[in-house]
Amino acid sequence: MTTDEKYIRRCIELASNGLCNAAPNPMVGAVIVHNGKIIGEGYHAKCGEGHAEVNAIRSVKDETLLKETTIYVSLEPCSHYGKTPPCADLIISKGIPRVVVGCIDPFSQVSGRGIRKLREAGIDVTVGVLEEECKNLIRRFVTFNTQKRPYITLKWAESADGYIDINRENGSPVVLSTPVTSMYVHKQRAEHKAILVGRRTALLDNPSLTTRNWYGKNPLRLVIDRNLTLPAELKLFDHSTPTMVFTEKQKNSEDNLEYVALDFSKDILPQICTVLYDRKIQSLLVEGGTTLLQSFIDSELWDEIFVEHSEKVLYEGVKSPIIPKGTIFKTVFRDKICVSHYIH
Repeated sequence: MTTDEKYIRRCIELASNGLCNAAPNPMVGAVIVHNGKIIGEGYHAKCGEGHAEVNAIRSVKDETLLKETTIYVSLEPCSHYGKTPPCADLIISKGIPRVVVGCIDPFSQVSGRGIRKLREAGIDVTVGVLEEECKNLIRRFVTFNTQKRPYITLKWAESADGYIDINRENGSPVVLSTPVTSMYVHKQRAEHKAILVGRRTALLDNPSLTTRNWYGKNPLRLVIDRNLTLPAELKLFDHSTPTMVFTEKQKNSEDNLEYVALDFSKDILPQICTVLYDRKIQSLLVEGGTTLLQSFIDSELWDEIFVEHSEKVLYEGVKSPIIPKGTIFKTVFRDKICVSHYIH
C-alpha cells in the first residue's frame, strides 16, 4: 500500500460516519498530513453543515503548518456555492500545496471543476487514488443523481427450505431472525431514508418500521394501500413517525400521515421512485412481502439485496423471492446466521 493509499483509506473510514445524516449530500472524509503525521481529520457529518475539508482544517491546532501539508479527500472538493462555500476556495486560501483526491465528483455542478480550480491556483493535485473504493462509498449519491431514483436495498429472512413465512391470515409471523440479526435490521433502517412494505405485510405483521433497537432517526415509513382498506389501528398509523400511504384514492393528509395518489393502471414502482426522488429521499429499504420484493427484482429496480438464511425448516408457506441466477453475491455471518449479500 502506498502512502497516498493509506491516507485515502483513512478518509473512507472517516466518511462512513456520515452514512445516516450526510444525505442527500455524499459521504466524504478528509485527512491533513504534515511531515508524515496526521494533524487534522474530518468528515461530512450532516447535510447543511461543514464539509469534510472544512472540518479537517478546523481540527488543525496550528494553521501555520497548512502551507506545508497534503490534504487527502475521498471525493473531489466542491467548487460551487451550495449551503456552504466552495471547499476548493478554502483549500486555496489556506495555502495548502498538495491535494490528493480519491475520485471525481459525478455531480454536474462539480465534476472536474474543483480539481481544475485547484490546479489553476498552482496546487499539485493527484486524482484517482483508491478510486473504485471511493466511488463505492458514494454509490447512493451516484445512483440518486444519475438514475434519478433512490438507491434501493431489498432484504428478507428465509427458512432453510426457502420460505419467508407460513401461510396465514392472522397471528404472528414466524421468527427467522436472531436478536443480533434483528438488531442489524434496525441498523439498516437507520441507514436508509425511507422504508417500504406492501399492504399484506402491514396488515398481518403490523410492523412499526422504526429504529427502536438501534440509535438513529426513524426512516420515512411507506406502505401501499390501493383502496385504503388497512385498519386505522395499525402501528403505521400511530402518527409517531412521518408515514406515506400510496393509494389510488384521494384523501387529505393528516399529522405525520400523508396520502399520495398513484395511477394503479400502470406500473407503480417507477411512480414511487419518482415521488421519492422529488422529495430528495436518497435511499429506500424494502422489507416485504414476497410479491412486492419480487416486483422490484423483476423490474430490475434494486441495487443491493440482503437475504438472511435461517436454519429453521418450515416445509411449506410463503416462498421467498427468486433472485436471477448469476447475480454476484458474497456471504457473511452474523450471530452464526448466514447472510447473502447480492449486488446488482
